[in-house]
Amino acid sequence: MPAGAGAVKKAVIPVAGIGTRLFPASQAVKKELMPVVGPDGIARAMIHYHVMELVDAGIEEICIVTQPGDEAAIRAYFAGPDPDILRRLAKNPALEGEARRMRGFEDRLRFAVQGEQEGYGHAVFQSRGFAGGDMVLLCLGDHLFRGAPVSPYRELAKMAGRSGGLSVSAVNRIGPAQLKGYGTIAGTRRKDFSRLIEVERIVEKPSTELARRELRVDGLAADEFLGWFGMHLLAPSIYDILEQMIRDDVRDDDEFQLTRAQELQRVREGYLALEMTSAERFDFGTPEDYVASLRRFAGA
Repeated sequence: MPAGAGAVKKAVIPVAGIGTRLFPASQAVKKELMPVVGPDGIARAMIHYHVMELVDAGIEEICIVTQPGDEAAIRAYFAGPDPDILRRLAKNPALEGEARRMRGFEDRLRFAVQGEQEGYGHAVFQSRGFAGGDMVLLCLGDHLFRGAPVSPYRELAKMAGRSGGLSVSAVNRIGPAQLKGYGTIAGTRRKDFSRLIEVERIVEKPSTELARRELRVDGLAADEFLGWFGMHLLAPSIYDILEQMIRDDVRDDDEFQLTRAQELQRVREGYLALEMTSAERFDFGTPEDYVASLRRFAGA
């Protein structure tokens, strides 16, 4: 079902990291092309699931931000098998159908290149030309997402029609031990829709003490916080802010961080967050997470 009126039509997936945490396997197969088995028993490249879900959510164009030279491998993957292999797959209708569907995704793909490893915000900035002044749905490349009864991709895409032009980040509940890995917010829930939060502060990887003192959202337990889920609906002004940060060399841990740009955007024009209560995130970023998420994702 296509996304409704006012929904975003463009998505960005940054996959330009060098994959050091999954080395040396990442030397042979780029992380975004590593295999993940779905609940249907079909093994797909990790990025394949993003593309499937985004297309189902009504996204019409998808920009993949890569390292120099990586576009060809991703295009080759989505081009599907050659005719000889396709004939062999005829013995398995499910796999043959999957191969044919892949070809339909190829025309939706666009590419941008991050020539230097300058941080996540820098990677996102490379998609500015693709965005062309429109809102974009940004998905973290080494995470996968699933929800029921509504896909989180679809739910966040449709928020473009009710956000008043503001950015909206998906968030979920995290505990103190997880704070070191996520941007975390403070805010107030809207009375008409309690999962939608007016964000009052965004902090990247806060200390437990700071989070307990200043990053509170009503309706949470004492040691519960709302942190980034890995998906963001970004208003186009994020690119102007990133451009200024890059020009002025504003870095955190020697990189241009998206979270700082999001906090600046919040200060200038406001910012929203959508709490994901029935969606699940699967992290494939480290060897330990990759093994655990493989099992959970296939059995979900």
